[in-house]
Amino acid sequence: MPYKEHNGPLAKWWLRLVMWRERHIKEKNFLIILALVVGVLCGCMALVLKGLIHAISHLLTAHLSQTSANWAYLVFPMIGIIIVTLFVRYIVKDNISHGVTKVLYAISRHKSRLKAHNMYTSVVASSITIGFGGSVGAEGPIVYTGAAIGSNIGQAFRLSPRILMLLVGCGAAAGIAGIFRAPIAGMLFTLEVLMIDLTGATVMPLLISSITAATVAYIAEGYSAEFFFTQSEEFFTSKIPYVILLGVFCGFVSLYFTRVLWKMESMFGRIRSRILKICAGGAILAILIFLFPPLYGEGYASINHLLDGNTSSIVAGSFFYVDRNSVWFIAMYIGLIVLTKVFATSATNGAGGVGGTFAPSLYVGAMAGFVFAYTLNNLDIGIEISNKNFALMGMAGVMSGVMHAPLMAIFLTAEMTGGYNLFLPLLIVSTLSYGTIKIFEPYSIYTMRLAKRGELLTHQKDKAVLTLLKIDNVIETDCSRVSPDMSLKEMVDVIARSHRNLFPVVGGGGELKGVVLLDDIRNIMFRSDLYHKMHVHKFMSMPPARIDIHDTMDEVMKKFDRTNAWNLPVVDGDKYVGFVSKSKIFNSYRRVLRHYIDD
Repeated sequence: MPYKEHNGPLAKWWLRLVMWRERHIKEKNFLIILALVVGVLCGCMALVLKGLIHAISHLLTAHLSQTSANWAYLVFPMIGIIIVTLFVRYIVKDNISHGVTKVLYAISRHKSRLKAHNMYTSVVASSITIGFGGSVGAEGPIVYTGAAIGSNIGQAFRLSPRILMLLVGCGAAAGIAGIFRAPIAGMLFTLEVLMIDLTGATVMPLLISSITAATVAYIAEGYSAEFFFTQSEEFFTSKIPYVILLGVFCGFVSLYFTRVLWKMESMFGRIRSRILKICAGGAILAILIFLFPPLYGEGYASINHLLDGNTSSIVAGSFFYVDRNSVWFIAMYIGLIVLTKVFATSATNGAGGVGGTFAPSLYVGAMAGFVFAYTLNNLDIGIEISNKNFALMGMAGVMSGVMHAPLMAIFLTAEMTGGYNLFLPLLIVSTLSYGTIKIFEPYSIYTMRLAKRGELLTHQKDKAVLTLLKIDNVIETDCSRVSPDMSLKEMVDVIARSHRNLFPVVGGGGELKGVVLLDDIRNIMFRSDLYHKMHVHKFMSMPPARIDIHDTMDEVMKKFDRTNAWNLPVVDGDKYVGFVSKSKIFNSYRRVLRHYIDD
């Protein structure tokens, strides 16, 4: 729990502990200790989340038939969404969806501070969502949980926002490492997706957290890979042209996934009725799972089937089980799963479920890679390509495109499958997929929501610092106000009492009418014959631009650059708020920049 000022004996003891740490343990050394603690806790939470999901799913589906349609698929997802909606509304009383985006927002706008309940509420909600069939992943929630653990531990020891940011990254990396047993991918997730810079001060804590969480997972679950994959066909360079085609194909699949997910999310966002959201999303999800049972839950079992070359299991439990031996039916069936998975994912979250898009991108990638190779092989192209290998490459390709994280996709795929012998084709597919989607979509599904609001922290130092700045902190309110009907004599009296050279002209309702610059009236301010003839409304001028109180600092700087002004008024609608000056922004910018890059 974050430290708070209380007078109880426990609070006093904790305060003494915090003060003792500040005196005796250097911050850099203490950060290493906390990174280790965060890694252990996040590894344990990853195990709890996986255990809950598997327990609920097994309890509900163990008795279902594998050779015929299961009508229970129409009921389970809706029940899970209703339970989660009630849990979030009446117990959590906070929005816990879109976990990775929330972490990015906390880093950009809330000084890396996350609420204490985020350390466990996402685990509970996502385990129910996925266990009851929600077609989402557990990785977004575990990232949210891990980041909250790191943030709250840092808050408890009263650490600076810069260290909190790093602990948030440690928690996120440990969450990924713990749930996938992939420590390198966990660290790369923090660097590429959360966009925390790789410096001498960040690499060691991130590695320690990731390795510790993965070690906890290995101790509890054994040293086998997350997905069972055996490379039965050797990869030859003659197949590189098909690998290149797969990379471009995965890029377009990633673009389709991203665009549809965004459109569906926007559609559900426009629905105001909670009941209507549950009914619409639950109905879409239930029907899709009923028609395509592999869409149930995370879908990791289906990925294992594809990596094992077992295609008949994909159609098990559906209306279409009887057609399992038809080559073109299997290709069409898996192709439809690729197209519909994104609808199932967005319907789950839109209806009120809690889950991420991490696992769905892996799932779609495996299916896309498999159907790509499977179709080419049955077209008699003159060369046999491995369905299993291309399914593995597809996982890296689609994840790279959707997450905009090619390095993480490469290492995650290799670490969780043991497919290191395919490192070269994984590099090719991930790079080409990322390059393809970048042409059409500059942001990942996580960063898109914040980028559209100008709240995204990036690796570009200039934009990152502007994002960390808040307009509230640079507004100056010490300019004396004048009214439009004020005489020149009264204006001169105001000037005599003021230490500024600009004056906002404000109407009776507080609206900004214009500004008066001292330089503009210097030639008449000492002419006593004009004192009662001239009024403010005659010599005031309109500012070259107005800054809205809700503008981002990036938009503010663009207005300054466009107008070449040194001071601009800030308004809330039409109401005058204050002024922003370049000098105040530059001073704040330098202060934040020093703090941001300080190692």
